[in-house]
Amino acid sequence: MPLSLLEIPRPRTFLHILSLRTGAEIITYLQLINKVSGFFGLLALLTGAHLTALQLSMYLYSALAFLATLLLAKHIKLQTPFPNLLLAHLYAFDSVVNALYTAIFGIAWFSLLAQHPGDSKAPGAATISENAGFTSPQFNVSKVEVIAAPASGLPSGQEAVAAGVGAGAASSAGLGGAVFQSGSIMSISMIVGFWALRVYFVFVMLAFARQCLRQHIATTASAGWYDSNMQTTAGAANLAENPFEEGKEEGAGFKGKLGRIMLKGAPVYWLGADEGEDWMRGLGGKFRKASIGLEAGQGVNERERRRRSGTGPPAPPREIRIPQLADLQEVR
Repeated sequence: MPLSLLEIPRPRTFLHILSLRTGAEIITYLQLINKVSGFFGLLALLTGAHLTALQLSMYLYSALAFLATLLLAKHIKLQTPFPNLLLAHLYAFDSVVNALYTAIFGIAWFSLLAQHPGDSKAPGAATISENAGFTSPQFNVSKVEVIAAPASGLPSGQEAVAAGVGAGAASSAGLGGAVFQSGSIMSISMIVGFWALRVYFVFVMLAFARQCLRQHIATTASAGWYDSNMQTTAGAANLAENPFEEGKEEGAGFKGKLGRIMLKGAPVYWLGADEGEDWMRGLGGKFRKASIGLEAGQGVNERERRRRSGTGPPAPPREIRIPQLADLQEVR
């Protein structure tokens, strides 16, 4: 059944080639490489580099995200549910934060290109101007023409005057001209492509955490499903047993509270069954659904039916029967 626009995509493989676990490992390694830049940014302070409060906050956040990802990365191989849930939510949260930082610095960069480097008031524009290699010209011109004229009093001499020529319509367009120039369009296209891949990575991390959670439920849950159709919410789907519920071993303390918060946002995604999915059917009859009108104990299985009808299971072949010893009487 195709997913609706409001449902979270549920990839089953990574790039249709590798498993979700391998994909999660690759994505986590890329995340660590990306976040290690936070330490280098903080080390730049030792060289006397000037950082704004916004840039310093980005480097501090990157360093903290690197440490958190490094601590949680080892649980990918173990496939423990809570650390992988936390890692997936951390990656999704980091994607949102990175998108905000990228948007802020992108606006500062294009604002800097559209104005004189010293005039831009966008966040981080001053530091970008200092480190981007601009020469801070007094006039924004596209070319310089030299006009020569005979010098007075010296027949063999000439006077030269440099006249600046404006960039024309492109320079007068301001921010629009800076954004839609060829180099900027290429940069924007690459950024959009990388962010589309990043969104796919978020879905892969969530899908792997979902897989770890459902495997844990399949092996530890006391009942495979509970009937959520009896809830007050109309149209609620059948959900698996939440391992972080209060009263359970994993639902105690801060860990249980955080686990309930992470699953509360999309309970159907984390605990609901996909169409045709039978991941909980082999749990010794623990699967139960409201649409099935059978009570506990109703109906008989094949063994009971044969016992009542007097037709037990067929006798084993003679070749595999256990030989019986003769009953010898003791002679005295």
